[in-house]
Amino acid sequence: MPDPRFFPGVGLIALHRLAEIAGARLKAGADAHAVFSDIAPLDQAGPAHVSFLENRRYIPAFQASRAGACLVHPGLAAAAPAGMAVLLSERPRRGFAHVARAFHPAAPDHVGIHPKAHVDPTAKIGGDVAIGPGAVVGLRAEIGARCVIGANAVIGAAVVIGDDTEIGANASVGYCYIGQRCVIYPGARIGTPGFGFDPDPAGHVKIPQLGRVIIEDDVEVGANSTIDRGAGPDTVIGRGTMIDNLVQIGHNVRIGRGCIIVAQVGISGSTVVGDFVTMAGQAGLAGHLTIGDRAMIGPQAGLKDDVPAGQTVMGSPAVPWKEFGRQIAALKSLTKKRGGSHE
Repeated sequence: MPDPRFFPGVGLIALHRLAEIAGARLKAGADAHAVFSDIAPLDQAGPAHVSFLENRRYIPAFQASRAGACLVHPGLAAAAPAGMAVLLSERPRRGFAHVARAFHPAAPDHVGIHPKAHVDPTAKIGGDVAIGPGAVVGLRAEIGARCVIGANAVIGAAVVIGDDTEIGANASVGYCYIGQRCVIYPGARIGTPGFGFDPDPAGHVKIPQLGRVIIEDDVEVGANSTIDRGAGPDTVIGRGTMIDNLVQIGHNVRIGRGCIIVAQVGISGSTVVGDFVTMAGQAGLAGHLTIGDRAMIGPQAGLKDDVPAGQTVMGSPAVPWKEFGRQIAALKSLTKKRGGSHE
């Protein structure tokens, strides 16, 4: 259950209102005017809490739960224990996310510019902005309405940040345009120079990185992730893409809409990623590749070739997942034969 010290709640919410928030409908017999105080997991919930069930493996916990109300897929609702109010939803987890946000709406600790922040006089600051202690907002930067700039964050010269975007503590952003409703988590580095140079035994010659980073609306960039600015073309992150912690995105990379990029992925320069691509943890992509829409890159995959739209690849070097499965099966068979020869 959320610790009220860190996540203060709004108080009681009636069941019919929770159904509206979740986009759910009440199962017959539920008291629409019953009130609830918070959310909780199935195994920790009490009569005043709302929980959810989406995965069949948790049906035993659902049947034993004391939760007063629960968001449930209609196909699983028959397993509800007596006395539990059921909110029927085709996507219970998504509905639960909306309910959790209703009980615990995000809000800055303060609104206004902290006296220990430094905001250049030429910067444009929108209404209801929160700028924390030690933060720096550079020359000609533009910060949209209701933005939150965390403690010690650095907003570089001429950076533009859209409305309702949050920049976490100790993050640094430069040479970039960031859209609306984005979240840049603490320690992220956006707009750093790309890794571009002409190798030479007498001394490598650094190539000026003269592009930008363009982050479209509704993007999240995880803690300590790095997005390099372009060398000439821009580095682009498409609308609604979710980037986990400790991800490296090289210069000139173009990522489409709605992608999911999990922790420790590395994408080398000038790679183009389509829409709704998923990259699992620690995948590594060589430069100048093209990844098609809705492709899936498995964990620790090493890509040296393009991936067609809709294909799932695994392994290093990465191959289509069925081929990867055959390779694993062949390897197991080989090791069993070798083991048998020594007995």
